[in-house]
Amino acid sequence: MATCFWLRSSGPRRLAWTFPGCRLRPHAGGPVAAWGPAPGPAPLRGYAGGLASLSAALLRTDSFVGGRWLPAAATFPVQDPASGAALGMVADCGVPEARAAVRAAYEAFCSWRGVSAKERSSLLRKWYDLMIKNKDDLARIITAESGKPLKEAQGEILYSALFLEWFSEEARRVYGDIIYTSARDKRALVLKQPVGVAAVITPWNFPSAMITRKVGAALAAGCTVVVKPAEDTPFSALALAELASQAGIPPGVYNVIPCSRKNAAEVGEVICTDPLVSKISFTGSTTTGKVLLRHAANSVKRVSMELGGLAPFIVFDSANVDQAVAGAMASKFRNAGQTCVCSNRFLVQRGIHDAFVKAFAEAIKKNLRVGNGFEEGTTQGPLINEKAVEKVEKQVNDAVCKGATVVTGGKRHQLGKNFFEPTLLSNVTQDMLCSHEETFGPLAPVIKFDTEEEAIAIANAADVGLAGYFYSQDPAQIWRVAEQLEVGMVGVNEGLISSVECPFGGVKQSGLGREGSKYGIDEYLELKYVCYGGL
Repeated sequence: MATCFWLRSSGPRRLAWTFPGCRLRPHAGGPVAAWGPAPGPAPLRGYAGGLASLSAALLRTDSFVGGRWLPAAATFPVQDPASGAALGMVADCGVPEARAAVRAAYEAFCSWRGVSAKERSSLLRKWYDLMIKNKDDLARIITAESGKPLKEAQGEILYSALFLEWFSEEARRVYGDIIYTSARDKRALVLKQPVGVAAVITPWNFPSAMITRKVGAALAAGCTVVVKPAEDTPFSALALAELASQAGIPPGVYNVIPCSRKNAAEVGEVICTDPLVSKISFTGSTTTGKVLLRHAANSVKRVSMELGGLAPFIVFDSANVDQAVAGAMASKFRNAGQTCVCSNRFLVQRGIHDAFVKAFAEAIKKNLRVGNGFEEGTTQGPLINEKAVEKVEKQVNDAVCKGATVVTGGKRHQLGKNFFEPTLLSNVTQDMLCSHEETFGPLAPVIKFDTEEEAIAIANAADVGLAGYFYSQDPAQIWRVAEQLEVGMVGVNEGLISSVECPFGGVKQSGLGREGSKYGIDEYLELKYVCYGGL
């Protein structure tokens, strides 16, 4: 558990930060102690059409540390994945800025941990209210920087805001215990206390919701945070910082340090190894998660991680074909297949296989429209970058070379280099890349199976286990399969499973811990046992 004694004994509390190329105007009590409103926005740096008409207050380009907007010595470009146009230049934070952010968060923690649960709850609720008030602008920021269709972006903002609402309520439900021991003159108490500063590293595919799901829980528990957003989508994190400031979240409680891909590794290492950081929360690839775990090991930090998936989607002979196709469409093609819980492998029983593939292909052709996320009617936006397109293309080519059949799609879309056609493959086998490598794109490979046991074996033949889905009308089979799937979340006759009220997380190499739900706040709390004797 973090303690404030270390910092107090190591030097004065008043901090004077000097970032390269930047001079600060001092506040009374130093930057961290200043609880007043943040200064006005810096001039915008040439935003593309999707952002041009938005409120200037939400379009931030500097880091947000200790309640202040601070530039860095360098900047990096953020691009619209649909057009390739530059959206703006954002502060490229490095090691000095990262260390300053951690120190600001630690300073703030010394006060924030003592703020009443009711007050923390009220501030989180104000933050939620401001998100709802600004939901349209926030959604447009998501679409501009991630390419996500505007309707989906609007849905993400509501989902994101609900985490702040949920944890504003959970803040007042952090209960302890009283234990009666075998000794008559003793009582045992169990207290729950905040762990300290949390380093929060988030992905680009849900640039708002992945922040509030972590930060909402952290702040409700009494922790402070340093957020490192994905380099592709920093504007959402910075807009949330502006709204946090407007809501009255004290300086240093919520800090954002954007950085380029070039600086990402060293910034991540700094915030994960700093002795003032007590907790790491990360959503991203399993490979990166393992690197961060090694960083955390030296100082034995608390860690929660939501990592890669390879979700099976099983359709048994008893399934309702129309329901299964609707679930497959929702699970596979949301955000163009760029979600950690999207179905990666479709396992379809022989008796229903042909009917399902036919109906699935028809639904893809009828209901999916590829286009710019701002265009009316678009359901499939671009992939985040050309590297993501190359991965899908590689998997399709590999499958076809090994005998798979392209039912629909199968190639890059004519709209541009970051677009790929929604693709359905049949005659897929387990030796193909798409069967054992996470795609993160609009590719649906179908594997035919004969028995329930075979389907379970194929589904569980992975070293990850985040989500799994299956369709069946057999009650006994539903219980068997739900219990045997080696995943952290199961959708039974349902393709969309995420909800703020329910625990999100995986098993195997898909991560550690759970987010959301009543369990999510526990990731930011320590248990302390107090023995009260002499009674």
